[in-house]
Amino acid sequence: MGFEGRRKGKFEAAEKFVKRMKKIQEEAKVVLEKVQKKMKKYTDRKQGEEEEYKVRDPVVMTWQNS
Repeated sequence: MGFEGRRKGKFEAAEKFVKRMKKIQEEAKVVLEKVQKKMKKYTDRKQGEEEEYKVRDPVVMTWQNS
């Protein structure tokens, strides 16, 4: 009777909520993948700037105490 009508409405609201959350999740995934690619590109560019040391090269080590 009346109970079935209310119950159906609750399920519809839950289904609508689930669809909305899936859409948001998909949008977030796309954005995160885009940012990840951008960060990788930046990091890879910086990787080539490191100095290479050979055995017996003078190296100064500094330590920071926090």
